[in-house]
Amino acid sequence: MSKLDFIYKRHSIRKFKDIDVPTEDIKELIKAATYAPSGKNLQNWHFVVIKNKEKIEEIAKIVERKNAELASYAENERMKKTFTKYLKYSTLFRNAPVLILIYAGPYSFTALDLLKAKGASSEEIHNLLRPATDIQNIAAAMENLLLAAANTGYGGCWMTSTNYASKEIEEYVGLKKEGFFLAALTPLGVPEESELKSPKRKPLEEVLTIIE
Repeated sequence: MSKLDFIYKRHSIRKFKDIDVPTEDIKELIKAATYAPSGKNLQNWHFVVIKNKEKIEEIAKIVERKNAELASYAENERMKKTFTKYLKYSTLFRNAPVLILIYAGPYSFTALDLLKAKGASSEEIHNLLRPATDIQNIAAAMENLLLAAANTGYGGCWMTSTNYASKEIEEYVGLKKEGFFLAALTPLGVPEESELKSPKRKPLEEVLTIIE
């Protein structure tokens, strides 16, 4: 058994058994998520856990309505079909017993004020902000959450495909936390056995450069 087996237990789970997830288990997973690294240790995340099935279903319907609205702007049928065919993936969380929304909060970019003071170009400022350290913090927390879930018999699916409906979801959820916005979400539950698989990964040689 490899010391890294806990990594390979994680899969993107889209189908769940009809089994409740105890609140204490959820708290343990969120605690694990908060032990992710974050720039300047700002921990600029906030987790909203929804266990009410009617509310989860309503969020799925919000995504469906927004999808239909955006699809109506398509210039042609091909563009419309390309967009709407992914709707089923954007609402797969509706069959999960738990939905976790991860919000990102304010983050201070140390060099930003200095670049502005020196009259930096928009390209220089763009290059500073492009790595999106604030969102990297959220990504690290999400990965911790999913790894912890997989290692304790649960599963989830990192989702950002609903981001086009973020404003509407935020309004429905009603979280009042200054400067925070919905960045990603994951369903959570006991996975169907058929879901315990991962797509093939690129060869290590393709994604690795070693400089000695």
